[in-house]
Amino acid sequence: MLIFSSYRLFDRCFVLAESSRNYDVMKKIIRLLFVLVFGFMVLPSHAATATDDIEIADSDQDWKPVIEALIQVESKGNSNAKKGASVGVLQITPVLVAECNNILRRRKSKKRYKLSDRWSKQKSIEMFLLFQSWFNPLRNVEQAIRSWNGGMHYSISKTQRYFDKVMSILQNNK
Repeated sequence: MLIFSSYRLFDRCFVLAESSRNYDVMKKIIRLLFVLVFGFMVLPSHAATATDDIEIADSDQDWKPVIEALIQVESKGNSNAKKGASVGVLQITPVLVAECNNILRRRKSKKRYKLSDRWSKQKSIEMFLLFQSWFNPLRNVEQAIRSWNGGMHYSISKTQRYFDKVMSILQNNK
């Protein structure tokens, strides 16, 4: 019932936005609000965990092929990979560690990540899953890939090569 009434509210907001001069801006704001409301009220609020050999919790098994493809593109599986401030198999940045800790704080969890955790394959995967559970609750694979490369406000054109590389690996592993 909650999902249905939220969806109806979402639809009404779009009708109102269509009459607005700033349709695109309103559309983005409404989508963001819908995802936030849906994420807080409907989705579980726990971070998934994983182990070093990419054993992912049952609820996150859909992410396994995406994670494996991202690892191949980012570091070719090398846990010691480093490029600038990005390190580890998923090339985690200090900003991502801080954002994961902010998410954990909002969820009232006592767990925190350290910068050194970026070198751990297990913890890198945990951070990926935590980040996706918060910012991509509908589990959109394209959004996951592009945002991993270009941040939350990614540009489709600037992330296209990266997206194509990851998708190529995903398709070859089927």
